[in-house]
Amino acid sequence: MIAKAKARYVRISPKKVRLVIRRLKDKDVREAEFLLKNINKRAARFVRKVLGSAYDNAKKKNPELRQEDLLIKNISANSGPSLRRYRAMSMGRAGLIRKRMSHISVHLDLKDGGAKKPEKSSKMRSIFKKKNKAKDAAAGKKTSEKRDKKTKKAGVASHGQKSRRKE
Repeated sequence: MIAKAKARYVRISPKKVRLVIRRLKDKDVREAEFLLKNINKRAARFVRKVLGSAYDNAKKKNPELRQEDLLIKNISANSGPSLRRYRAMSMGRAGLIRKRMSHISVHLDLKDGGAKKPEKSSKMRSIFKKKNKAKDAAAGKKTSEKRDKKTKKAGVASHGQKSRRKE
């Protein structure tokens, strides 16, 4: 993740914001900006502000970044607190009206995958397995023997053994 931005306590329902942000996932910043200008929804204005803020935060870290280089890695709209109002209803009752708020967050990353974790090769996996076995042996744990005892009691075959159940 290169940059992030949040707008909290925005006075719009998260459901309405999610309608807009659904279209923006995995798009670059320039394309998302273009989409937000042309979406005829009130929520687009708020999302555009947060996206602009995230882009400015990325620019602070690396001034040579362009909008085409950045990808929207994660964008979400979570619910905030609700303002509760009451309205007169039939038969003298009061009905509750919830005026909902949203927390909008945007995470940007480089388009080429910048901060990805390197995958472990099969050689590395075997090294980690050996280390774990050594730790288990040092701690006096023999997990395979315990498992074998449990399976023998239950009469279940394990590791190429024949079942001891009589049929």
